[in-house]
Amino acid sequence: MALEIKRLHLSTVTPPGTAAQWPVHGFVVTFPGGAALVDTGVGGPPGLQDDWRAVNVAAADALAGLDMSPADITLVINTHLHFDHCGQNAVFKHAAFHVQRAELERARRESPDLTDWFDFAGARFELLDGDTEIVPGLSVITTPGHTVGHQSVVIAGADGEDLLIGDAAYTPVLYAWPAGKKLPPGQAEDEDAWAASLGRIRATRADRVHFCHHTEIIHA
Repeated sequence: MALEIKRLHLSTVTPPGTAAQWPVHGFVVTFPGGAALVDTGVGGPPGLQDDWRAVNVAAADALAGLDMSPADITLVINTHLHFDHCGQNAVFKHAAFHVQRAELERARRESPDLTDWFDFAGARFELLDGDTEIVPGLSVITTPGHTVGHQSVVIAGADGEDLLIGDAAYTPVLYAWPAGKKLPPGQAEDEDAWAASLGRIRATRADRVHFCHHTEIIHA
């Protein structure tokens, strides 16, 4: 049985100093015997959310639109642990959070203000060290650059392969970014690693590429 993917709208944010409004998407991937949620949306201190003018949708409400509830989610995959990708992790306390070990170490070191949102008491982490198959047909591949432990999600769907790239590229424009051209602020902590990961993502030749902060889907 092939896996199925559905997008959730979890928030709209406005990056500080801009007038741009970005969607924040999560993705539900259903597979025989369960369902995974890839990224959980915005959370964090009220001041941070105010700075980004976040207009949030509760994960339970978003899932209700798919005739699902948080209890239907059997595992969570965080592409990385920024506030707009792990902010509703605590809604899924019953599930294990699949993250790269390097990313959890980075977030604990750099983002202690987000502890209540991703590193709460009782949080169960499945720490990954590189590319990993989570369940048959659902895998993660390492795509560092935006953060040191960023990962993307590969799904064997009913009609080809889908790739959920988190913040490996914010938009289709950045996905097509020319080599050597200066990146806009915020896209990459490490531009060389980012460029290498973008090359890796393109080389998968996935049938569809999905973004967290843009509604367009790139088709092969």
